Amino acid sequence: MKTKDINIQTYCYGLFLAILFASCNSEKKPEQGNAVADYEVLTVSSKDIEIFREFPVTIEGTENIEIYPKIEGFIEKVHVDEGEYVKKGQLLFSLNAPEYQQDLLSTKAAISSAKADVSSAQVDVEKAKPLVEREIISKFELTSAENSLTAANAALEQAQANYSNAQTNYNYTRITAPVSGYIGSLPYKLGSLVSSSISEPLTTVSNIKQVYAYFSINEKTYLEFAKAGLLKSLDEVSLLLPDYTAFDQKGKIQTVSGQVDEETGSFNVRAIFDNPDNLLRTGNSATIQIPRTIEDAFLVPQSATYEIQGGVYVYLVNDQSQVQSQKINVTATNSGQAYIVTDGLKAGDQVVLEGISGLSSGKEIKPVQVNESEIKALQQITEKVTTTN
Repeated sequence: MKTKDINIQTYCYGLFLAILFASCNSEKKPEQGNAVADYEVLTVSSKDIEIFREFPVTIEGTENIEIYPKIEGFIEKVHVDEGEYVKKGQLLFSLNAPEYQQDLLSTKAAISSAKADVSSAQVDVEKAKPLVEREIISKFELTSAENSLTAANAALEQAQANYSNAQTNYNYTRITAPVSGYIGSLPYKLGSLVSSSISEPLTTVSNIKQVYAYFSINEKTYLEFAKAGLLKSLDEVSLLLPDYTAFDQKGKIQTVSGQVDEETGSFNVRAIFDNPDNLLRTGNSATIQIPRTIEDAFLVPQSATYEIQGGVYVYLVNDQSQVQSQKINVTATNSGQAYIVTDGLKAGDQVVLEGISGLSSGKEIKPVQVNESEIKALQQITEKVTTTN
C-alpha cells in the first residue's frame, strides 16, 4: 500500500512537469512570432536633378528640294544614282524633247535673217543720205529708209528674245542639282514621259550638313515648358539615335508653331543639329532629349512605393524604429525603375526599401542602412538622368 502511494505521487509529479513544460512552450511561441525583423532602408538626401523629356522626331535636311521637270519630255538619261552625293549645278537628268531643239535652231536662223535685214536697211539709209543732200531724192525717201532700219532692228531684237526663250526651254531638257546634297529615290526610269504635272518628283536633293528635327508636344507639355521658359532658353538639346546611342552633336530649339493643331491638340517644334559627318539623313527617326532641372528633390526606387487611390506612398522609419506611411509627390524617370520625389520627404528621412507589402503603420522593424550606390534601380537611371549635388 505504501509503494502504491509513492507511485501515485510520482505519476502526479510527472504530469505536473509535463503541463508546466507545455505551458512554457505555448508562452514562447507568441514571443517568436513578435520577433523584430530586419528591413533595408535608405537615408535620403536632396539633390538638384536634371531629367530629360523625350520625344520622337523626324529628321530632314535643312534644304530638302524636290526636283520636277519644267517641260514635257522623255527621260533620255539618268546621270546619278540613289544616295549619291552631288554638287550644286551637277547634271542629274537629260530629257529628250526634240521640239525645243528645233525651236532653238529656227530662232537662231531667224536671228541671222534679222541681222541681214538690218544690214540691208542700214545700206539703204547710207545710200539715201548723200542723194538727199544733193536733192536727187526727197527727204521722204530717207525717212522711209530710216524707218525700215528701225523696224529691222526691232525684228532683230524680237528674234534674239525668241532665241533666248528657246535656249531657256532647251536648257530645261538638262536638269541640274539646285544645291549640293544627297540624291533620294529615283521613281522614274529611262524612257518615262515626265512633265511639270507629275505626281511625284524625279528625285529629292537633301543638303544635310545641318538637319532639322521635327517633333510634337501636347498642350499640357507646352504650358509646362513655356512657364519654365524652356523653349526660349534651350541652347542645348540631345539626340538619341535608333540604336540608342547618343548623337555626338548638340542641337537647339529653333521654332515652335504659332498655333495649336486643332486635330491633334499639339504644337509642332523644330530643332536644328549640325551634321558634319552626314550621319543623319532625311527621313531618319530619332529621339530628342529636352533637359529640365528639378531642384531639391529625392530619388527613391519605385519598388519602395505603393499606391492607394491614385496616391503614391512610402514607409518611413521614426526614432522608435516604427514605420509610418507617408504620401509623396513623384515624377517618373525614363528608366521606369525610380521616382523623383518633389514633395513629402525631407533630408535624413529613412525610406523602407523592401518587403513593404507586409508592413503597416506602427509596426516595429530593425532598420538596416543601405547606400544609394548599392541600389541597382537608382543606378539604372544614370544614363538618362544626371544628378548634381
